[in-house]
Amino acid sequence: MASWTGGRVTLEDSVASSRPVTGRELRESFFLDIPKLTLGLVTQRGSSLFLGPLEIIRFGPAKTTRSSVELPIEGGLAVGDLGGRLRIETGKGRLTASVEGYRPRLPRPLYMVTQLPFHHTVMRLHLLWQRGRQPAPGVPVAPTRRASAAAIDIGLFALVALVAGRRRRLPALAVVAAGYHVACWSISGRTVGGMITGQRVVSVDGSRVSAGQALVRLLALPLVALRLRAVHDEIAGTEVIAD
Repeated sequence: MASWTGGRVTLEDSVASSRPVTGRELRESFFLDIPKLTLGLVTQRGSSLFLGPLEIIRFGPAKTTRSSVELPIEGGLAVGDLGGRLRIETGKGRLTASVEGYRPRLPRPLYMVTQLPFHHTVMRLHLLWQRGRQPAPGVPVAPTRRASAAAIDIGLFALVALVAGRRRRLPALAVVAAGYHVACWSISGRTVGGMITGQRVVSVDGSRVSAGQALVRLLALPLVALRLRAVHDEIAGTEVIAD
């Protein structure tokens, strides 16, 4: 969610978590996870985040407590004006990351369709990684059952793609497959194959998968063949459970 006051935005991301985390751990894990989540495109130098040689955001000295860390926003290319802060905290069974009083450099309409969804996706994944995969949000589905659901889905969208794109079948297949999976995972967690075999995709905290998570999960899917395990679920902070 996001709200605006005088050109400054306040937003929050939160996941369920019972794991105790200290403020120091929250600070260190944030700066460690950002390069991983952005595939190394965004890196840390001191208290700043860089995109290549460009300093996109600079934080001031961290204010750390037993259960939180607060990073004042002091500058960078993504910052339109000084002020605002990023706060990550744990409490009442939640891990929460909030930004308050931040003025983006981008015009508001452009910020809303670019930087904002990117921020929500990265912060949600970071929080889910910190939450960890245990305890599981339900009974995990066996690999053979997952394969059965995938086989049903492959047959379904292959048929649709053949009908919709006779001249360019491979591009049509890719577009249909991507849209189908992202929509199904983020709306109900169930593809047609999942409904038939009684399984669904959820976040590791049991919440609904966001559209950003669903897209990340889809893009990471080829890694399954390389690692022979559900790497896409590890990256996207998701789990397939019995429905």
